[in-house]
Amino acid sequence: MRLSRLLPARAIALLAAMPAARADILIAIDKSKQQMTVTVDGEARHVWPVSTGKGRYDTPAGEVKPFRMERHHFSREWDDAPMPHSIFFTQEGHAIHGSYEVRRLGTPASHGCVRLAPENAATLFALVKQQ
Repeated sequence: MRLSRLLPARAIALLAAMPAARADILIAIDKSKQQMTVTVDGEARHVWPVSTGKGRYDTPAGEVKPFRMERHHFSREWDDAPMPHSIFFTQEGHAIHGSYEVRRLGTPASHGCVRLAPENAATLFALVKQQ
């Protein structure tokens, strides 16, 4: 999968390149806007508010690929905080996941993960799992 344009330096792109019979998924997170855009086969399907890392807990930038998914995950590092529909993209534990702190969406608030509303995380999880 190739990007048709360069992503801003403050963005992260999660690429889920699939075999030819399946869809190409690009999950782009714009940290300056605290917004995620999900593109399938070049067509923007979803635009959602997110919360990325706050302060010294910056969310990594650049292109990454998902390597593990867990429907029901609890953070061992952060007091067993619930992380429903987690899609992990770094070995250090960064993930895109649902958050019940929906009032914080649209502002940096996490310890480096990308937080979504629970229903949006479930939709994204199902889309990536389907591929």
